[in-house]
Amino acid sequence: MAAPNSTTFSHLSFVLVGIPGLEPWHPWISIPFALMYTAAALGNCGLLLLIATQRRLHEPMFIFLSMLAVADLLLSTCTVPNTLAIFWFGFREISLNSCITQVFFVHFVFVAESGVLLAMGFDRYVAVCDPLRYTTVLTNEKIGKIATAIVIRSFCEIVPFVFLLNRLPFCASNVIPHSYCEHIAVARLACADITPNIWYSFAVPILTVVLDVVFIAVSYVLILRAVFKLPTKDVQRKTLSTCGSHVCIILLFYIPAFFTRLSHCFGQNIPKQITILLANLYMLVPPMLNPVVYGMKTKQLREQVSFVLSRKGNWC
Repeated sequence: MAAPNSTTFSHLSFVLVGIPGLEPWHPWISIPFALMYTAAALGNCGLLLLIATQRRLHEPMFIFLSMLAVADLLLSTCTVPNTLAIFWFGFREISLNSCITQVFFVHFVFVAESGVLLAMGFDRYVAVCDPLRYTTVLTNEKIGKIATAIVIRSFCEIVPFVFLLNRLPFCASNVIPHSYCEHIAVARLACADITPNIWYSFAVPILTVVLDVVFIAVSYVLILRAVFKLPTKDVQRKTLSTCGSHVCIILLFYIPAFFTRLSHCFGQNIPKQITILLANLYMLVPPMLNPVVYGMKTKQLREQVSFVLSRKGNWC
């Protein structure tokens, strides 16, 4: 049988391997994955429910936190169920359109979550450096505009990935050595020049995520400068404690993200299964830990949780 003509033939589906090299361990790996995903879903849904139902939490800080919870839910849900289906049922095949859709949502939510963290940094800056104008600067209308800007920015930056992949013919292998569709992992299967894909995939983190990190760092430099001008150590400590949960979330989000990205680009000596395993854990660990970190470090959340539990206890 003659080989298909590469100029006219293109795969309409792909095969996801899961974690290459660890196929015999997939059923065992799925157990912690499922537990972490369940914890992430319950934690973030519980956080959203608490913020929505408790009027005392209808403040800018907690509105941004609810945005973060939505982003975490989307980030884990657009990849983990598909990964578990591979591990449990061997559902490895994914259509080209579904694969490109997953690429879009994975990168869209990542950029959006970075934007939410930047907005939360601005919230902490206003709360510490200009507390008297906090409620007038961060009104519900302005928070809505910030949320809209985050969504529009993410969409405009990520939608070119769809066009860059749609233009490619896939006439060689259709096996993706990953557990979900990632832009460059898919593009490398094309039998065409993928230079625009590589450069755009490199430019997006530089122009968005790195800039977000720079702006967050600048906001915390200004916050620290304002804190050290406060009269007593006790006041300084209390003020810094209001930023502690946000700093922890920043570290949980950006450190694994940069490590995963750098390992994909420059980690040729790192075993492939380790890189893919870390990429999967990145979709699970921050969404699972974010509600825990905020719950432990934010006094208002702890008080509201205690209030809700005590009220339910009285009903019983």
